[in-house]
Amino acid sequence: MLIETDEVLGWYAALADRRPPGVVDLVPAARTLLVRMESFVDLRELAALLATLSPASPTERSGDPVTIPVRYDGADLAAVARLTSLSEDEVVSVHTGPEYVVGFTGFAPGFGYLTGLDERLRLPRRETPRTRVPAGAVAVAGEYTGVYPRPSPGGWHLLGSTTVTLWDPDRETPALLRPGSRVRFEAVSELAAATSSDRAAGAVAGGIEVVACGPMTTVQDTGRPGYAAQGVSPSGAADRPSAALANRLVGNGSTAAVLELSFGATLAFREPTRVAVTGARSALSRADRGEGMNAPFDVAASQTLVLGAAEVGLRTYVAVRGGLAVPPTLGSRSTDLLSGLGPPPVEPGTVLPLGSCVAGPPPAIEVAPVAAPAEGDLEVRVQVGPRADWFTDEAVETLFGEPYVVTAQSNRIGVRLSGPALTRARSGELPSEGMVAGSVQVPPGGEPIVFLADHPVTGGYPVIAVVRAADLAVVAQARPGQTVRFRRSGTPRRSAAPSRPGT
Repeated sequence: MLIETDEVLGWYAALADRRPPGVVDLVPAARTLLVRMESFVDLRELAALLATLSPASPTERSGDPVTIPVRYDGADLAAVARLTSLSEDEVVSVHTGPEYVVGFTGFAPGFGYLTGLDERLRLPRRETPRTRVPAGAVAVAGEYTGVYPRPSPGGWHLLGSTTVTLWDPDRETPALLRPGSRVRFEAVSELAAATSSDRAAGAVAGGIEVVACGPMTTVQDTGRPGYAAQGVSPSGAADRPSAALANRLVGNGSTAAVLELSFGATLAFREPTRVAVTGARSALSRADRGEGMNAPFDVAASQTLVLGAAEVGLRTYVAVRGGLAVPPTLGSRSTDLLSGLGPPPVEPGTVLPLGSCVAGPPPAIEVAPVAAPAEGDLEVRVQVGPRADWFTDEAVETLFGEPYVVTAQSNRIGVRLSGPALTRARSGELPSEGMVAGSVQVPPGGEPIVFLADHPVTGGYPVIAVVRAADLAVVAQARPGQTVRFRRSGTPRRSAAPSRPGT
C-alpha cells in the first residue's frame, strides 16, 4: 500500500507506534509512505484502522540532535561555491547553519535524506555521477544533504568528509540516522580516527569447501525484513519457492541458509550430510554416480559434488541438513549485493560451516514433483500502477503487447530488459518513494527494470506495474536472452510442465 501525504513522518510515527498485525515494513519517502504487508492482511481492515489514526509527532524529534563533525575538504566545494555565487567559507557557513531532519532513508543502509537544506545550496545532481564516492562523504543534491555510509557510486556534490559511523550492524539500532532524527553539522579542522566493527571469521574445520563456482554464488535465507526504514532491503533467496523446497527436502527449518548459484559449482564435503538441489535444472554428479534434482541424497565426508551450469532457468539452490552457519547480520545470513550486508559472495576456496537449523527428522520423501523453469518465452503477471499515470496510454499497451528480452546486465538487484521504450506522459522527476520486489521501474531511457531481492528501498523513477508475488520466481529464473511477456494480473499464465522425477 502506498500512502500519498504531505505528513510522511507523522504517518510513519503513527503506524510505527501502532503497527498493525501483518505489516512487515514501513518505508517513508519524499511524499509517500510505503506499507509492506503479508499476503493475509485484509486491505479493508487496514484502511479502517488508518481512518482512526492521525499523524503523530515523529518520535525521534524528542531526542537531542545528532552532531556530525565535518572537515570541509570535498572535491566539489570550489565548484559549489562557484555555482552558488558564494565563497567557500560561506558555503560552509550556510551548510552548518540549519538543524536538519531525516525525511527518509534509502540508496544504502544508513543513508539519510536530510531535509532543511538552505535554498542557496540546492543544486541538481552532477551531470556525470562518480563511479565511487568514499564512505563518510558529506554531500548535497536537490533539496537534500546527506552522508554516504559506505563506498558507492553517486552523483551528489561533495562538500566534505566525516569519520562518524553511520551504519553499524552490531549496534542495537544499526542506523545512526533514522526517519525523524535531527542532525547538525559542525565544521572541524581534524577528524577523529574511524572505528571498525568488522568481525574476523574463525577457521572452519568441517563444513563444505567450494572448490569452483560461478561469480554469482551467494548464501541466502529468508532475508532480513523489518529494516527498510533504515535503508535495508529484505534481500533473501531470489527464487524463494525453490529455496524453501530445498530446505523442506532435508528437514531444515524455514530460515535455514542455502547456497544460491547460477553457473555451476564443485563442492567438497568435509563431513557427512544430507543434500537437496532445486531450482534451475542442472546436471549433478557425485563420485561415480549421478544424482537427481528435487530429491534428497546423502553425501559422505571426503566426497565431491559437481553441479553443472544451469541448463534451464538461472538459479540453482543447494540445501544441506542443518543449513549453512555463516555469521548472521541483522538476524539473516543472506548476502545483499546492493547494501554489502551479510557474508561476501562465495568464491573458490570459501569454506561454509554446517549449522543446526532443523525442523525435525529428515522427511521420508524420495522425489518432490515440481514445475520446472520455463524454456521458452516467460509470461509474467503484473498489477498496473502505482505510477502508470506517468506514462502514455500507448506505453501501457506496449508493456502488455510487446516482448522484452532479458539482458546480461541483470543481477539480484534487478532484471534489466531490452525492448520498446515506454514513453512518459509527464516530464520532470518523481520524488523518491518506497520500492518492493517486483516493481517494474522505468528509467528515462524507457526500458523497464524488474526489481528482485536486493532492490533499493527507495527510488526516483516511476513504477509502471508490479509483478505478482506468485510470479517473482519466474522473473528470478529468467536467463539473459530469454523473452519476457507481461500479462495483466488475472490473466491466466501458461503453467510449465512438471519436471520428471529425479531430473
